[in-house]
Amino acid sequence: MSSKQHQVPSNARDIDAAIAKRSGRGSAYDFEGATVTNNDSPLPSKRKCEDGYEYLNHTADIQLHSWSTSFKGALEQLVIAMFGYMTTLEKIEIDNEYSIQVASNVHAEGHDLESLVFNYLDDWLFLFHTTFFIPKEVTVSNIDMTNFSIQSSGMGEKLNLAKHDQGTEIKAITYSNMQVNLDKEKCDIYVIVDI
Repeated sequence: MSSKQHQVPSNARDIDAAIAKRSGRGSAYDFEGATVTNNDSPLPSKRKCEDGYEYLNHTADIQLHSWSTSFKGALEQLVIAMFGYMTTLEKIEIDNEYSIQVASNVHAEGHDLESLVFNYLDDWLFLFHTTFFIPKEVTVSNIDMTNFSIQSSGMGEKLNLAKHDQGTEIKAITYSNMQVNLDKEKCDIYVIVDI
């Protein structure tokens, strides 16, 4: 083990493995500054070449980190990350009729970039709390950076606890340590959610 790596306690690995299983994606656990995957190998420093997301450890809450080569892609992954924390997305099927009925027009507005990301994620969370809709796929169809608005839609189904796993409830989106990093080659979004 190199001097930069730390031994991750087994309970931290268990928690991380549960998160990875729920999300259907790889996940990362940040322990004393050393980011490791659930198999204890260091994450590549240039991991941002594909769209994706991970969960980062945060005191009492969880931090969602999404990335893509575009702002649009990072926004899509951000919503998937949030719902992947709430249930196992692999078990979500596409119900076309219900998806069109409740998630064909999810619109968010803000007054700056951070409020736009906050309201976008909050609108998806509100949609869940009012309809129990869980998207498996999210598409951002329009982003207006002048007027700070996002138009999006999702494909998925209604949460059914007889069929779907119940993960950790996300109570609210926060502004705490929110970061939206845009450059020509990639976009990273970090959002802490209240669980």
